[in-house]
Amino acid sequence: MTKITLFLLTLIVLIFSGCVNRRGVSAKYYNDCDEYYDSKGYYHKDCDENMIEFEDVKKVFRSTEGVQENSAANGNVW
Repeated sequence: MTKITLFLLTLIVLIFSGCVNRRGVSAKYYNDCDEYYDSKGYYHKDCDENMIEFEDVKKVFRSTEGVQENSAANGNVW
């Protein structure tokens, strides 16, 4: 194996070593969420931050789709 192949395999293993849960990719399988009701009776759920949030990924893909459509309409390649 070449050095580049070994580097790429190591990089892939490190990237996908996190745990995938309902909200995203984190270092832990279960999120530590604090769930409580405040004095007015409103429900709150505070969770730890993930390395990658699926909602953030969706926002990025939605924003790049609009850019690609606009550039195609203007005749730009990039």
